[in-house]
Amino acid sequence: MDFSLFYFANEESPDDSGSPDQYKLLLDGARFADQRGFSAVWTPERHFHAFGGNYPNPAVLGAAVAAVTSRVGIRAGSVVAPLHHPVRIAEEWAVVDNLSGGRVGVSFASGWHPRDFALFPENFADRKGKLMSTVEQVRELWRGAELPFVDGAGDKQHVRSYPRPVQTELPVWITSSGGLETFREAGRARAGVLTHLIGQDLEQLAEKIAVYREEYALSGAADGDRGHVVLMLHTYLHESEAVAKEAVREPLCTYLRGFAGLTMSAGGKGRQIDPDSLSPRHFEAMVERSFERYYQEGGLLGTVEKAVATVERVRAADVDEIACLIDFGVDQNEVLAALDLLDTLRTAAARDPR
Repeated sequence: MDFSLFYFANEESPDDSGSPDQYKLLLDGARFADQRGFSAVWTPERHFHAFGGNYPNPAVLGAAVAAVTSRVGIRAGSVVAPLHHPVRIAEEWAVVDNLSGGRVGVSFASGWHPRDFALFPENFADRKGKLMSTVEQVRELWRGAELPFVDGAGDKQHVRSYPRPVQTELPVWITSSGGLETFREAGRARAGVLTHLIGQDLEQLAEKIAVYREEYALSGAADGDRGHVVLMLHTYLHESEAVAKEAVREPLCTYLRGFAGLTMSAGGKGRQIDPDSLSPRHFEAMVERSFERYYQEGGLLGTVEKAVATVERVRAADVDEIACLIDFGVDQNEVLAALDLLDTLRTAAARDPR
């Protein structure tokens, strides 16, 4: 089982201004991951909100990570494909591939929030179609192909992207919020999958992974190549279960409040609830129940001993890598102090003969 670090929603500075420390957790965490043998560091693409807004461009952040590391993979989790021209994606990530000596990988997402598409409004309606077409165009550009695009005069031009990357093939994942068809599409495209446990449990995920593996095998993959499934899990470890639970309670509740389709079960088996139909008191009670279930079943939260059992359940679901989401609102100094325990967990999981 591989372990990586995942960044998504580091809290904004209290006065909503720039801070010299707002990338400390990213860069110090990347150095730690590089030194300890973690597989990768993932950074997202977020827009138009202070919570997570310090991650607008994973390629820029990836370049910063490349400058302070020498071994760890540098990945986007995720590039929102319909918000960008495929040539720009290929160009930016080829730069980071060169800066890092060939360590980049990109997970592509379709996007979902209409506000984000202020950057490219014409792509919102067909964003899922744009996702897969962009993935294929970026792959072709990465390999050195010339692709046709219309220029400013309305003429078709065949263009090749530069600089040329170090890697001959771009490692690619497709980001899924749990939809089975996305798993199928990723398998057909011979791409990996990046997913999470909001709205699905491990049993449901295992069924989708089985479908993905089948589609991947049918895509013409080489013998032994089964694809690659990455599961993002909220992560915070402490010697004391009580201390860990208190540290993550409010940040995780804030995260759960952000999902309009919040369910009574963290795994998504419960009844769908419309938050607008509830009073504030009932909504908060639902958030608390969801927190309790998610804390117990949905992340690497608590002690190392508790997390070991979670890792074994994840392994049984046929997941290849756990992407540890470490910046969901817990104080960054506490998170950095807890990384040694996370490395203890990683080392323990690596002892499994699989």
